[in-house]
Amino acid sequence: MTLFIKELSFRWSDLDPNFHVRHSAYYDFGAQHRIEILESLGLTMKVMQAQGFGPILFREECVFRKEIKISDKIFMHTKTSKMKADASRWSIVHEFLNDDNKLCATITVDGAWMDTKLRKLASPTPEIAVQALSIFPKSDDFVSL
Repeated sequence: MTLFIKELSFRWSDLDPNFHVRHSAYYDFGAQHRIEILESLGLTMKVMQAQGFGPILFREECVFRKEIKISDKIFMHTKTSKMKADASRWSIVHEFLNDDNKLCATITVDGAWMDTKLRKLASPTPEIAVQALSIFPKSDDFVSL
C-alpha cells in the first residue's frame, strides 16, 4: 500500500501572534498535500482541465490537539476514511504528527467531483479519478459508503 507522508516546513507567515502555527495554515497544508498526491497519481491540473472536472469540498474541519511551533518537526499522513465504490463521494483525513508520533491535529474533508462545464456533480466519476482514489491508503476506521 502506498503511504502519503510529507514532512512540513513552516514559514514565519504560518505563525499567529502566539508564535504557533495559525489555524488557517493547517488547511493550506492539507489542500497542498491533496493536490500533490493527485498530481503524483497522474491526476494533474492539466488532466482535470482537459477532461472538464475537478474536486470540490462540502466540509473541511480541523481538530487541534497540540500546538505546533515553527521549529517542530511535523509529518502529515493523508488517507481516505470514507468512499463510495465509484469514488463519487469521499472523505480524506490528514493527521499532523510530531517526531514523537503524537497527534497534533486532524483535518477531515468531505468531497466529490464536479463537472466544470455543467457546474454539477460529475456523473459518472471520471475513470482517472476512480483509479487515483483507489490507490489512497485507507484509515483504520475506513467506511465504504
